[in-house]
Amino acid sequence: MSAAPPPPPESAATSAGGGGGSDSDKVLAAAQHIVKSLATSKNAADDMIRILSGFDNRLSSITADLFPSPDLSSAAESPEISISSAAAFDAAEQLILLWDATPEALVFEAHEDDIAQYLTAVDVAVEHLARGGAGAGRAGVAVQLAMARLEEELRHHMVRHAVPLDPTGLCFSLRRLSLGSFDDLDFDAATPHSVDATPETARGGPLVSPFDDHAFDPVRPEAVDDLRAIADRMARAGYARELADAYCNIRRDLLDEYLSVLGVERLSIDEVQRVEWKQLNDKMKKWVQGVKTVVRVLLAGERRLCDQVLAVSDELREECFVESTKGCIMQILNFGDAVAVCPRSPEKLSRILDMYEALAEVVPEMKDLCLGSSGDGVISDVQAILDRLGEAVRGTLFEFGKVLQQESSRRAMTAGEIHPMTRYVMNYLRLLVVYSETLDGLLDDDGDESNALERPEDKDQDTEHLESMAPLGRRLLKLMCYLEANLEDKSKLYEDAALECIFSMNNLLYIVQKVKDSELGKILGDHWVRRRSGKIRQYSKSYLRISWMKTLSYLRDDVHGSGSGSGSGSGSGHSGSRMSIKEKFKNFNLSFEEIYRNQTLWKVPDPQLREELKISISENVIPAYRAFLGRYGSQVDGGRNSGKYIKYTPEDLEGQLSDLFEGSPGSANHSRRRT
Repeated sequence: MSAAPPPPPESAATSAGGGGGSDSDKVLAAAQHIVKSLATSKNAADDMIRILSGFDNRLSSITADLFPSPDLSSAAESPEISISSAAAFDAAEQLILLWDATPEALVFEAHEDDIAQYLTAVDVAVEHLARGGAGAGRAGVAVQLAMARLEEELRHHMVRHAVPLDPTGLCFSLRRLSLGSFDDLDFDAATPHSVDATPETARGGPLVSPFDDHAFDPVRPEAVDDLRAIADRMARAGYARELADAYCNIRRDLLDEYLSVLGVERLSIDEVQRVEWKQLNDKMKKWVQGVKTVVRVLLAGERRLCDQVLAVSDELREECFVESTKGCIMQILNFGDAVAVCPRSPEKLSRILDMYEALAEVVPEMKDLCLGSSGDGVISDVQAILDRLGEAVRGTLFEFGKVLQQESSRRAMTAGEIHPMTRYVMNYLRLLVVYSETLDGLLDDDGDESNALERPEDKDQDTEHLESMAPLGRRLLKLMCYLEANLEDKSKLYEDAALECIFSMNNLLYIVQKVKDSELGKILGDHWVRRRSGKIRQYSKSYLRISWMKTLSYLRDDVHGSGSGSGSGSGSGHSGSRMSIKEKFKNFNLSFEEIYRNQTLWKVPDPQLREELKISISENVIPAYRAFLGRYGSQVDGGRNSGKYIKYTPEDLEGQLSDLFEGSPGSANHSRRRT
């Protein structure tokens, strides 16, 4: 039969100490009555809670009287202390039972004195259990109840005081912007605006992070002491396993939430391989941002939290850090692994290199965070993913070389302009130089699969410079040779040999300019640049010879002389001579006009090359025409239909030549001669 509920505080105080006592005596008497009633019947717990609630913080004074010394374990050893060890345990047990009877209340939300007294009670119970003896069974129950409460309080306290991660407040340390990445290079529709990015825009300096000046604490600092107090008592009571499980479960869940905030998704290899490139590109960029934030912000914060909360045991501290962060780390690594085994295509190389560099950059920091043998497995996993990303880089470069060798589009550029492939490849190679240090470490021409490709001729390269080249330099030289060979094949698509020269000039000049304006120039060397500049001059001479030799032949005296050599001095001879001159003017006009119609549509995008070509043409055509016109113009001028034969002045021709290579039909309205 259960005991009756205790009387209200007033009657309890009266019965214990009389009606004339002080307020503190009454409170103490009431508390003593409550403790006695609690020992008699647990069913009275609810009534006792109601009674205690009327005392507000006076419970602290009561428990201070019940526990006169913070170190209650010394009670049994000091005969001067009025409360014996057994009495101290009795009081501690009653306080533990009292809190156990109020599951909705939380110790660590109570007054700080109440927290201190509860922790003292736990210490007494744990020590009493350790001594053994007659009261060990009761002590075991009290400790078990206290540990269950402390575990729950640990969970609640850690979640309640967790610091949220605000993505709008994060400023990630991105080293490369999307403007200069390979995903912007469109092989089929490349334009100067879409692909002519410079390494400066492609790879910016590190941005400032708000975490550079202060550390990110995943739990508010004011809660750390309470968490450490809980962890200390659970570990010393032999509940280290329960402590570790509770701690790791909470931290894992919170880290999952942080990753979600950062946009780092949990994706399988199959899911990654099914994602379209545009979406995958975005995910890879977020991964590069996320991996640095995870290691330098989240994991560093978790390391500090472990060191602070679990200071009671080095072994426990290391185990909990690895176990609580392993899921977060593996989620990061799984995406890297999925990207590494995806089908290789050139546009992914920039992002894979970004991922490789980001992971390589944080490996030393991860080694510092994952101390002891428990972290060795994590570091091995990180290194394995880093190696796979490096292999993906090498494989992607190899595939790029194959594509460049085997690209065989039969579409000729109608105006002889720069081929999209040239733009794509040159900007691709310029961006590779941005990663030169990383690529030099990854490429090994003596042992990688690139030797499966046909080795290009190095006869145009300075031997001494070639031998001193780093691995990336040798690879770039090889890719440049593939590009030049491909362009040479494409130039053969033109039926007009002069247009073939224009195409070759345009593309080779573009290549040389891209090399000279970037780090490619230092890598390939001055000798390489001089040889290609010499080729451009050869193409220019070939163009002049092929395009204008026939036209200029009509202005030569030897052709006229051979046509009128016989019958000299006769009337018929003079008439024949005049007809020959008219034919020459006529043929010259027809030839010049045909060139004008065709070559005004041709394109020479580089202004300097365009002007140099026009000047070279003028220097060959205008003096020859002016001399011929001066010698023989009088024989035609003044006769019938003279304007039919002498259609242009030298100035007219110069005006028409200025329309060449502009890529649009010429006006042909430069003639100032009257007919």
